[in-house]
Amino acid sequence: MDFREETPEEKRERLRQEELKGNPMGTLGDGVNRAQFGSFADLVGGLGWKGTGILIILLVLGYVIYKLVS
Repeated sequence: MDFREETPEEKRERLRQEELKGNPMGTLGDGVNRAQFGSFADLVGGLGWKGTGILIILLVLGYVIYKLVS
């Protein structure tokens, strides 16, 4: 058997899956609100630090290009 420590990402995913199994309709409102308003924490958690860095660079470059054009 594998007795390694669970990473924080694995623990969050395991807890999320357990919540979905235990209360599938209770998380429906959370999912709708998250889809409607977005959650930066969920986005960053899914991307990791490299993806987040690339996202920030793209946002800054987009802003600079916008300012240069307008």
